Amino acid sequence: MIEATALWTDNERFIGQATSGHALVMDAAKEKTANTPMELVLIALCGCTAADVNGILRKKREPFTILEVRAQAERATGYPAVYTEIKLTYRVGGKVSPKAVEDAVRLSKEKYCSVSAMLEKTAKITTAIEYVEA
Repeated sequence: MIEATALWTDNERFIGQATSGHALVMDAAKEKTANTPMELVLIALCGCTAADVNGILRKKREPFTILEVRAQAERATGYPAVYTEIKLTYRVGGKVSPKAVEDAVRLSKEKYCSVSAMLEKTAKITTAIEYVEA
């Protein structure tokens, strides 16, 4: 079981903490002093799929030297303002096989990434891969 808490500190700012024991600040105010909860959801998506792709490429012994996942998202205009469209861009560097990278991205999206599986209930998630010089 995983447990999480959000402890109000002041204004619209909270300290979030989960079972792992690590804390982070969230801010829902107009003038942000920290990430919003919805930004953290996108960060979680990037981290989840990046971890999958990292693991798959390492297992295939692909010599990547750069792995970055960026997300751009659109939200519904009404409430709840869920994500409706998300574009994930994977930046990969090193002497990697494009097929291995494409397979890793596909496997993350279709099989492994729990965050992606949840978000796909409301959002269309598309992917792109950019190959960069290391």
